This record gives sequence, structure tokens and C-alpha cells, in this order.
Amino acid sequence: MKVYYDRDANLDALRGKKIAVIGFGSQGHAHALNLRDSGMDVRVGLAASSTSREKAVKQGLPVFETTEAARQADVIMMLVPDEMGGDIYAKEIAPALAKGKYLAFGHGFNIHFKFIQPPPDVNVFMIAPKGPGHLVRSEYMKGRGVPCLLAIQQDPSHDTRAVGLAWGSAIGGGRAAIIETTFKEETETDLFGEQAVLCGGLTELIRAGWETLVDAGYAPEMAYFECLHEVKLIVDLIYEGGISNMRYSISNTAEYGDMTRGNRVVGEDTRVAMKKLLADIQSGKFANEWISEYRAGLPRFKQMRKEGEQHPVEEVGRKLRAFMPWLASDRLVDRARN
Repeated sequence: MKVYYDRDANLDALRGKKIAVIGFGSQGHAHALNLRDSGMDVRVGLAASSTSREKAVKQGLPVFETTEAARQADVIMMLVPDEMGGDIYAKEIAPALAKGKYLAFGHGFNIHFKFIQPPPDVNVFMIAPKGPGHLVRSEYMKGRGVPCLLAIQQDPSHDTRAVGLAWGSAIGGGRAAIIETTFKEETETDLFGEQAVLCGGLTELIRAGWETLVDAGYAPEMAYFECLHEVKLIVDLIYEGGISNMRYSISNTAEYGDMTRGNRVVGEDTRVAMKKLLADIQSGKFANEWISEYRAGLPRFKQMRKEGEQHPVEEVGRKLRAFMPWLASDRLVDRARN
């Protein structure tokens, strides 16, 4: 495994090049602002109807129609939702590509599953921060950084790695680590982590635990604190020093319960399900299902999102968080700003 840091990156590989960041969502705003603050020549590409245009302008960034931003740029970073990437590329990016340009991605989904197939004379790389864009921005502003993954898919100019390293360093990744991988490895592990552990697995575990306690007659508020609120406290300890660090910090009773009962919840059936999820990712089944859902207008996605927002644990949480007003100050995610 190759690991790079700021000392391994030369920002001159990127400085002087015109950069277009396509999209201004969680990752887009972070990349654009961090690059700008690192002295790079950045413009943002957005559709005329995008609600993000005003946010980007307020941050002092030049904003152009997507195709015009791509036409101006030497380096084009696509930070749009995966499901939209193929259509945006075909209609607005491909016409602006030329030999020797650099096409970059924050996630390998569309390249790996071939929803985007750039011409062979275009350089293609990926810089994927291992954290949400709001964290990429907030850590950069603190003088720190979020580790990034670097992958090179096409390198006709023979300097794509240098450009990718400069990008990773300019957004703060070189302060932590820039780890070289492939589009395949990043895409498949990222999707698996989201589905099985970080998002899908965790949210279902939280809701199942909350429902078990409430169904048994315990107060919803008590169930919320035990099954949702304290997740952050445990995850912070794991983030800081691994599972052993968390176990060192908790009581002996909690540690014994962890080691003797956890594998009853996440047992062999769960591991079989995880392997099936991974197989669906590797085969492209999940990717094709998701793109088909998008092209059908997202009916199932919207229904599931609505049901999730209406789950009783969300209502209980809103009431309890109101007792802790400091949670709303200095928020990592401010929907009006980023």
C-alpha cells in the first residue's frame, strides 16, 4: 500500500491549471472552497436551475453553466450524485473534453460500472475523501485533514498521479494520508461499508434496539438515549483508538456484555447476508438497480425516505435534542450554507 503526505505532493502540478468543480453539494462545496483557499484557480459548474448557485456565489466562487465551466477547465472534478453522473457527463461534460484534459471523480461508481467511459486521450483520476464533505471542509479550516484515496484510471499525459496528489494535498488530505488504491477497490468497499455497517447496518440496529425496548414497555426517551444518543459516545472512542480503546473506557459490565452478547445479534446469518450484499455490489446488480430506480423517478427511494423520516424514534429525538440547544450551534451540516 502506497501512502503519501503533503511532503510528497507538489502543488505546482495543479497551480496554474483552470479547475472546474461540477456540483456544490457536500463534497463539491468542500473541494471548491479548500482548493480556492489553497490558491487554486477554481470555478463551479452548475445547472441554471440549481439551488446551489446562490450558495456558491455567496462564498465568492465564480459560477458557470456546467458545460461552460468544463470547457474553460483543464481539470474537471465531477462531484454530482452518482445516479446523475452518467447523464450529466454525456450531455454536458463529454462535449467539453479535449485531448490532455483531466477528468476527476470523488467516488469510483460511474467509472467502475462503466456508466461513464471517457475517451482514451483524457486523463482520469479519483480523489475520494474518507469522510463527508462537511468534515472535509471543517477539518481543513482547523488546519487538519481527512484521509483521501487516490486512484489513476487513465494517464496519457504521464503526470496524472502528480495532479491527483496535488489535488488531495490542496483539499487537506495530505495532512492525514493519501492512500493509493484502484477505482474497483474504492467503489466496492465503499458501497459495502455504507450498506452493511456505516449506514444500512447501523440505522437498522438503532431502530431495532429502540423498538425492542419500547415494545417491552420502556419509555421511548430512555430507549432513545440507550440506542441512539450514546452511539456517538461509543463511536468517538472507537474512532480515537479502535475497538480496544472503547472497551478500555467502558465499564467491565458493559465490556463483558459486549464480548458475550454482540455476536448473538451479529451472528452467522448476518455474515451470510453481508456476503450476499457484497456479491450484489461486485456483480453490478446493486449499481444497475440504483440507476434503474433513478431513471424511473425514484418512487421506491422517495417512499422509503418518507417512511424513515416518520419513524417514531425521529420524533422522540427531535424533542430530546431540543433540551440540548448546543447541538444546534456550530453545526457540521448547515443546509442553508452547504
